[in-house]
Amino acid sequence: MSASQLPSHQWLSESELVFDPVNEDARHIHPLQGLIEFGPYSQVLMSDTFRPIRVAFIVPNGMKKRAGQLLREFQEPAKPDERKNYLPEFPGFESVFRTKIEVAPKGIHVELDASLDEKIQNAAEPHSVLASELSTQLAHLQSNRSQFDVVFILLSKSWKRAFRSEEADGFDLHHYLKAISATRGVPIQLLNEDRVFDYACRCSVAWRLAIALYAKAGGIPWKVAGADPNTAHVGISYAMRKTAAGQQFTSCCSQVFSADGTGLEFLAFDVDGVDYVSRNNPFLTRAEMRRVMARTMSLYQRQHAGQLPARLVVHKSTHFTAPEVDGCFDACGAVKDIELIQVQRDTSWRGVQINRDASNPKKGLPARYPCKRGSFLQIDDRASLLWTQGNVPMPGGRDYFKEGKGIPSPLLLQRFAGHGPFDRVCREILGLTKMNWNNDGLYDQLPVTLHYANLLAQTLSKMSRLDNRPYQFRFFI
Repeated sequence: MSASQLPSHQWLSESELVFDPVNEDARHIHPLQGLIEFGPYSQVLMSDTFRPIRVAFIVPNGMKKRAGQLLREFQEPAKPDERKNYLPEFPGFESVFRTKIEVAPKGIHVELDASLDEKIQNAAEPHSVLASELSTQLAHLQSNRSQFDVVFILLSKSWKRAFRSEEADGFDLHHYLKAISATRGVPIQLLNEDRVFDYACRCSVAWRLAIALYAKAGGIPWKVAGADPNTAHVGISYAMRKTAAGQQFTSCCSQVFSADGTGLEFLAFDVDGVDYVSRNNPFLTRAEMRRVMARTMSLYQRQHAGQLPARLVVHKSTHFTAPEVDGCFDACGAVKDIELIQVQRDTSWRGVQINRDASNPKKGLPARYPCKRGSFLQIDDRASLLWTQGNVPMPGGRDYFKEGKGIPSPLLLQRFAGHGPFDRVCREILGLTKMNWNNDGLYDQLPVTLHYANLLAQTLSKMSRLDNRPYQFRFFI
């Protein structure tokens, strides 16, 4: 296909979010403005659960007081020093989430021994020293699980050499602690001292930590508005994992989302039937994909009173092989409409918006921004380009270009099964890019189906043992 044969592009307006399960008018395209105006989605459903949210601390020696000050900072308004065309003033945690936060009872918190700094500096494997100490203290807190909701772990900047180790199979403290969190059922929030205290814009720090805290305590900040309740989305990712005995396994992470973008549990298990591996990407046999999807559908049915979705959309970052396609249909034959979509982030495609020049129609004028978010271009019967980054026209006539500069790269969407107009697939993915509850941004480049799946897969790679049970995603964000 030559450039002259490309069809006209289309544009999808910004997806709205809903902040109330009853009031359909509680909608906004801006997640933070929506929270300010309407409060979080789950305030009606779980009002008794969130009074208040109790926070426990694990802190370096001598920093307990400073950690308490951070929590008190959440109670106060904060004005933005950055992204002023997007970031609203933070009104205080209780004003936004309609519930309070408080420090957990005395005796619950852990102040680490002063000797830990010296042990880390002198250790041949500093990551092992820090990981062991924090794991021990999380086990201690687990015995008092009923006394708190979330644990803040403050990481001293003097421990930086212990955060990662390339020699120890690419050890990453963040992934290691998230794995411990999931195994023990203790939601944690990691706080890097230099980021949480030294970051200039206190408004941004407050928004990010407040939303994450609410979600990790079990709350639902918002959902995608107008989603088809009979559609389910599944994100699949893989990780290469080593057991304690040194055995290598391929682990699969599968998370099923309702159409509104909420997927509160996911499955993780080792797969036996790998057809082949290409560039560290495993491709499953028909039987193994059948097992993956059968367990995923069982999880969906458990969450939806035994009902199957009328339509199922599966997202994967790599292509679907013929055995994988057959395996999906084997497991989901009772589902009437199945779509298998590869969502590819790294592409060589680029696009810029050229507006018509009334004075010279043959030439055209470059637009103020490279392109609008929500632009999509179908390039053949089974493939489309979708720009999930770009300028967003905001209420009041303002523009918001999150990336600030550069030319955004589109996602390449390739359909390996299914039918119907591509604008429906693009609109759904656009909405799912707004469902990451672990930041204060308007959107991510990837839909939450793959954003979380990739994040979870990284954590899975550090887990020496997988339990045969669903995991709650709030332990991993």
